[in-house]
Amino acid sequence: MQILVEAEDLPKTTNIRTQLVALWTGLVFAVVMLIAFVAFPGFWPPMSPTMPAEEVAAFYRDNTAWIRFSMVTYNLCGVMLLPFYIVIVVQMKRMATQSHVFAYCYLTAAVSGATIFALSNIFFLVAAFRPDRNPELVLLLNDLAWITFVAPIGMIFAQFLLLAIAVYFDNGPNPVFPRWVGHYSLVSAIAMLPAAGAAVFKSGPMAWDGLLAFWVRNGAVAAFVVVMFVVLRAAIHRQAVEEGVAQ
Repeated sequence: MQILVEAEDLPKTTNIRTQLVALWTGLVFAVVMLIAFVAFPGFWPPMSPTMPAEEVAAFYRDNTAWIRFSMVTYNLCGVMLLPFYIVIVVQMKRMATQSHVFAYCYLTAAVSGATIFALSNIFFLVAAFRPDRNPELVLLLNDLAWITFVAPIGMIFAQFLLLAIAVYFDNGPNPVFPRWVGHYSLVSAIAMLPAAGAAVFKSGPMAWDGLLAFWVRNGAVAAFVVVMFVVLRAAIHRQAVEEGVAQ
């Protein structure tokens, strides 16, 4: 009988452990990406969309090594944030039955966002691959990189919105996430919207170097990772207690 009980508990224990591994993996790689963010000279301050071609080309010539370091790091580590988002998906599937569709949609949005993010890294890398090429071509690649990095917020917006809706639908006696997580996720979704203007505006708060498009957008994403790390740890612990694999 004891062997049977242990066999039944093993999948539950493994599920909890794998969620914790994925959660901590996401946090570690988020820290690595923060280092790459700080190392990229084009973010301090963000390059202006109005920079002439000659200045843009000079930037890539003068900072080739740091650009390559940052973007190769992004390219290697960006996808490693997916385990973090997968933990959110797993917890969403523990919600009310109707939330499963939100979980699968959330997963699709996360994967799509990671793909777009990787493309922006590649454009930066291509611009730095031959920094001595025609300045107009470097300017074109720089535009592609920045607009792809900042403007496509549809996937991130969908993630925040889907999580908020799932939390609101999870109205059972033991909700997976506190109600405030839905409010927070909805506010984060709204914070993403001005960044779409980076594909249109060359100056102002919605340009790719602007307060709303760059700093608010990226700050909201970074804050969300930190906040949800704490929330997910608590949710995983509650799951372990409910399933009898922790006290």
